Amino acid sequence: METATKPNHIGRKISRIRELRGMKQETLAEELGISQQAVSNIEKSETIDDVKLEEIANALGVTKEGIKQFNEESIFNYFNSFHDSSAFNTHCTFNPLDKLMDAHEENKKLYERLLKAEQDKITYLEQLLKEK
Repeated sequence: METATKPNHIGRKISRIRELRGMKQETLAEELGISQQAVSNIEKSETIDDVKLEEIANALGVTKEGIKQFNEESIFNYFNSFHDSSAFNTHCTFNPLDKLMDAHEENKKLYERLLKAEQDKITYLEQLLKEK
């Protein structure tokens, strides 16, 4: 394919950004107020004037410079390196049994405080009854 060998083919970059965003040509055409065939022609164009490029960038939710500097290979390299390195950080940094024991101890302390509060209340109420 001829457009794949030209790194600055703006139309191809627009096409790939649109595809990566999950947008159909019809949707982009509606956003721009043009026909689907016109979008197809834009994506076949090697160059596009800045005003039209700005409109397309807004419709795609990117900047004009983002389209101009778009490099599909670097994006996939970024995601692949992110995916590859994230697999190394899957081990736990804490002992789940320790967390369970901590939670049990906390529950035990709370229960003891609640029990003490109830005992204090009973003592107070007994004193009130004795005074009458």
